[in-house]
Amino acid sequence: MINIIVGLGNIGVQYKNTFHNIGFMVVDALAKKLNISFNKEKYKSLIGQGFYNGQSIMLVKPTTYMNNSGEAVSLLKKKFKDGRIIVVVDDIDLPKGKIRYREHGKSGTHNGLRSITYYIGEQFERVRVGIGRDERLDLASYVLSNIKEEDRPLFESAINEAVELILQKLEENR
Repeated sequence: MINIIVGLGNIGVQYKNTFHNIGFMVVDALAKKLNISFNKEKYKSLIGQGFYNGQSIMLVKPTTYMNNSGEAVSLLKKKFKDGRIIVVVDDIDLPKGKIRYREHGKSGTHNGLRSITYYIGEQFERVRVGIGRDERLDLASYVLSNIKEEDRPLFESAINEAVELILQKLEENR
């Protein structure tokens, strides 16, 4: 069985350091830790493959933009029918830096998760990274804004915590 870890985000340098790209940041950190390169473009995604403790791992960054992430995930689900899918995503409903794991569930207010559940249903794991809210900005402006320099250490820690959580979940379900 393959473990498919999908980080949600938006492609393009203008989105690189935005809150909405936390999922990309987590899979990038995981790739670095596991020495996996994103060297293929397939399934409407950038793909990196490798192994962790004898388990096959595929790291995925959809190139469909956030709101259409389900297109990419559905292609992966069709190809790897029994594959385990873990989706990493930002969450405005969690305080900045807080991590939450769920085996399955609703998409809430997140358009990327809504897209995935539309295409494949709710039976996939999620790792949510809290980004909090800024009531002065509308939702789209906030999630597409750059992470402030003073918040960077908090989010670097949260990204590392999310990586460790994913590795722990891989260990538990060997």
